Amino acid sequence: MDDPAAWLAGYQSDLNRTAAGAEAASARLRQVSATASSPRGEVEVQVSAGGALEDLRLTPAARAMEADQLARLIVNTARQAQQQAGARILEIMTDYVGDGDLLGLLRQNLPAGAEELAEPAQNDDDYYANPPELH
Repeated sequence: MDDPAAWLAGYQSDLNRTAAGAEAASARLRQVSATASSPRGEVEVQVSAGGALEDLRLTPAARAMEADQLARLIVNTARQAQQQAGARILEIMTDYVGDGDLLGLLRQNLPAGAEELAEPAQNDDDYYANPPELH
């Protein structure tokens, strides 16, 4: 490139776009949580982005269950919520970093089944033309 000022301006623009994307991804990640219910509704579980249990609700029908059966149902329902949270994280990070080595590392650390729940990623051109809504 012949013009150092133009190169520097372009580089600064790229840095600003990257910083804005990182801030947007960070804001979206802070809001991630997931809720899952057991098939018959005895158990409802809410987890954080990291999969930590945030809320557990049991309906009166849960009281009729054997303790071991209820425990398995709670664990399975929590696992579903964790998969949903992991899928949401994968969607957000795919939008931010694209499909590469960093995303591969993230996939290795998600709950089993999360990737199957994630929506397909947009390509970079579509992302910048139609950025996701922030909530």
